[in-house]
Amino acid sequence: QVQLVESGGGLVQAGGSQRLSCAASGRTFSSAAMGWFRQAPGKEREFVAAISRSGDSTKYRNSVKGRFTISRDNAKNTVYLQMNSLQPEDTAVYYCAANTVWYWGRENPDDYDYWGQGTQVTVSS
Repeated sequence: QVQLVESGGGLVQAGGSQRLSCAASGRTFSSAAMGWFRQAPGKEREFVAAISRSGDSTKYRNSVKGRFTISRDNAKNTVYLQMNSLQPEDTAVYYCAANTVWYWGRENPDDYDYWGQGTQVTVSS
């Protein structure tokens, strides 16, 4: 079992920055590849970023490349999503997720077996 709790969401103006955190507890955090997803109203949940178990490798959806950075601190059992140059289209509920089975970098939400409760990010224009 892995329990995930996100924090750091809120309201930010376009062009601003925000940092999301996801604290994990339960089984060994370093054994899980991690991902961030988001879901806007009326839309399907979509992949945002992923990081390997060691943290050496990362992957992003095209629309956030160069603006978002995923990182992890296995000593603190935490994964982060630094978001810069935020745009109104980034508005969504952001979820962190743990993949304890598959190779890292999966973009399908079905490949992740543990999820946080989500944190709202709202970007005003």
